[in-house]
Amino acid sequence: MVTSMYIHIPFCKTICSYCDFCKMFYDSKFVKKYLQSLSKEIQVSYQKESLATLYIGGGTPSCLTLEDLEILFETVDQVKLQEEYEFTFECNIDDLTSEKLLFLKKHRVNRLSIGVETVQEKFFSFLKRSSSEKEVKEKIELAKEIGFSNINVDFMYAFPNETLSDVKHDLNFFLSLQVPHISFYSLIIEDHTYLSLQEVKEIDQDLDAKMYHLIEETLEKKGYVHYETSNYAHSRFESQHNLVYWNNDEYYGFGLGASGYVKSLRYTNTRSLTHYNKGCYRLEEEEISKKENMSYEMILGLRKMEGVSLSKFQTKFGVSLLQEYDIMDLLENGFLVIEGDYIKIPKDKIYVANEVLVRFV
Repeated sequence: MVTSMYIHIPFCKTICSYCDFCKMFYDSKFVKKYLQSLSKEIQVSYQKESLATLYIGGGTPSCLTLEDLEILFETVDQVKLQEEYEFTFECNIDDLTSEKLLFLKKHRVNRLSIGVETVQEKFFSFLKRSSSEKEVKEKIELAKEIGFSNINVDFMYAFPNETLSDVKHDLNFFLSLQVPHISFYSLIIEDHTYLSLQEVKEIDQDLDAKMYHLIEETLEKKGYVHYETSNYAHSRFESQHNLVYWNNDEYYGFGLGASGYVKSLRYTNTRSLTHYNKGCYRLEEEEISKKENMSYEMILGLRKMEGVSLSKFQTKFGVSLLQEYDIMDLLENGFLVIEGDYIKIPKDKIYVANEVLVRFV
């Protein structure tokens, strides 16, 4: 049964140099039509289930005007939520106003995910972003005053010419915000992004690893729990929506370029605004076989620090995980370990997790 929904808002005021998500510059003449099309897609496919998680991402959902948000939430307000739910809305710092925050609070949003990445001016032009320490602190304090206690901030590292001291500076600032969830990502140069077109190269792998371990050690000393490869949270503030993905559970995906997984069908929506507005939502649909689904279970589940439940795998697929996969060499060499009912990648191998995950593709 589907209990989660993702809604994609592709519009942005600026396009970050590293971003390869489905996005486009905000233009009011496109927004209203898109929101009408989005409403139609949701009405066609959403089966009125009561949802445990709802996530509006992008793009930059917070770049929508209050008038735009009124149109969007005419549909979103009709979505049923369980008594205990998590409703996340993605934001950029410069979009946050008391009016927008009060609007979101009124319309059941109870979690904010805020893109900050860095507060060091020397990297602003490189990333095509800008969020000063003063502005970030003020806006997050404003969100707290309005009643948002469940807040995530995104932190990025491994920029060209970045040093360990730079990472420490950003890390200490993020900790000063006293938010319960921090997501951190190493800069990856994705194809067709501005950085790719400029032929920017990723930093030395050894330095990247040192930065990763510095972040890991610092956050854990401050009481954050490393519960997924790139995510830290205080107890009970783990992202319930993202856990749906990592647990290989079903979810709706609505909007331009969104993906979903419903009743063994994995689908991806078109990135063409023209096609989408004509009601041609889906780009690809694939019926997932049992064997493919087992691979998803492993690739997604091993991103979690707790790993994959052996008993759940047996119940879900009717076969033993250890009999299905020839992974004795990974166990013998310490790239996988079994602790109780779980098989997982040990902490000292998480940084090279992809070397393990490719075995299950």
